[in-house]
Amino acid sequence: MPQLSNADLLKRVSELEAENAVLRERIPDVAVDGVDEPAATPARKKRSWAWTLLATVLIVLGSILAPVAVVASWAKVQLTDTDSFVATYAPLAHNPGVQAFVTNEALKAVQEHVDVNQVTSQVIDGITGLGTGPVATKALEALKAPLAEGIVSLMRSTVQRFVASDAFAQIWQQALRTSHDQLIATMQNNPKAAVTVGADGSVGIQLAPIIARVKQLLVDQGLTFAERIPTVNRTVTIAQSSSIPTLQVVYGLAVGAGVWLPWVALGLLALGVLVARRRALALVWAAVALGLGMGLVLAAIGIGRVVFIASASPSLIPSNLARTLFGTVTTAMLDTAVAVLVLAVVVALVAWYSGPFGVSRRLRGFFGSGVTWVRDSAERHGITTGRTGEWIYTQRALLRALVAAIAAAVVLFVRPLTPSLIIWTLVLAALVIGLLELLQRPVVTVPESADEETPVVTVS
Repeated sequence: MPQLSNADLLKRVSELEAENAVLRERIPDVAVDGVDEPAATPARKKRSWAWTLLATVLIVLGSILAPVAVVASWAKVQLTDTDSFVATYAPLAHNPGVQAFVTNEALKAVQEHVDVNQVTSQVIDGITGLGTGPVATKALEALKAPLAEGIVSLMRSTVQRFVASDAFAQIWQQALRTSHDQLIATMQNNPKAAVTVGADGSVGIQLAPIIARVKQLLVDQGLTFAERIPTVNRTVTIAQSSSIPTLQVVYGLAVGAGVWLPWVALGLLALGVLVARRRALALVWAAVALGLGMGLVLAAIGIGRVVFIASASPSLIPSNLARTLFGTVTTAMLDTAVAVLVLAVVVALVAWYSGPFGVSRRLRGFFGSGVTWVRDSAERHGITTGRTGEWIYTQRALLRALVAAIAAAVVLFVRPLTPSLIIWTLVLAALVIGLLELLQRPVVTVPESADEETPVVTVS
């Protein structure tokens, strides 16, 4: 019997494994010495087309519910996670467009209750009434308009400095945190909410807290007439759309479904794959359907941006501010949709690579040959994993399943779900699988029969 080195035996094992895999797929029965013998286990009866129909229906339902689940999950986070809510809207305090809008509206509200021209005129008239000469009186009369403009300018600069200061940002952030319940009240159309929605679909922000703060700042700077500014219960309309009351109802339903709807969609997709006759192909199509659903979400956000900006009247809110507000509100939803889209693409690629498709088989064979060549080269140089490698080989299915389960747990439970999280999870899982393939050491045995002309290699 010719003597074979361990490296040659390992190479022969790899060749036999590849040949056996091809034979199992092409030949249902095993032929021995020209006599056909049935396979060790009877062939399972193929499922009827009804299973394919059921799988299709489940996958379609899951892919339809997936976009709704994204919206529901976003709504739930916005209404229940205060830290996330504050983190989303706090940066608006540093946005120049928002600062300019708040400044203009606050100044407008002050001027509606305090007639600066009348105040300056009364002051000048009071001085001239004390008995100034004709020249001085004429000069003072000429100062009325510049003095009024100067006071307005001082008021504007005071408001601008306050709105651009860190104090305003801190007040803004604290107000967001303490008034998170106001958002819930707004969605329930509570009349005491800071942000109100009218029956005609108008959306407004109350200026009372801002006016009170500006009033105090003006008084502190010596403009005592600001004490005459009353409590301003005014709501500034920032948008108007007849669909907003309807959106309130949809929003409420989405919040209620935010906990269970994502799991229902995922469960329908998984069940559709499980009942399919060709599960690998069903998994690919389920991932593709999920990706298309996320594509619809992204398209809807894009259309919604155009509609929102168009519905916002330029006389009420500048278009650039409307764009900023819409982007702030939808950022989390957009990020989730992109992340799930990336996940769908990754799952589709992994399912295709692992499935019984011609090209994917050849790619797996190419990868396996490369790993075998590296392992054989290491063996020839005396580098081996020994019994540890043999244990890894015998437990390879369990180890692969464990890696897949950990990767799935990361995607399912780690939040926020981002494209980078998904990609890095896939990369790390692929590296671990590749490392296990490299470290494993197939177990080979050679019969000691002297009558054998060629060695018999078996894999345990």
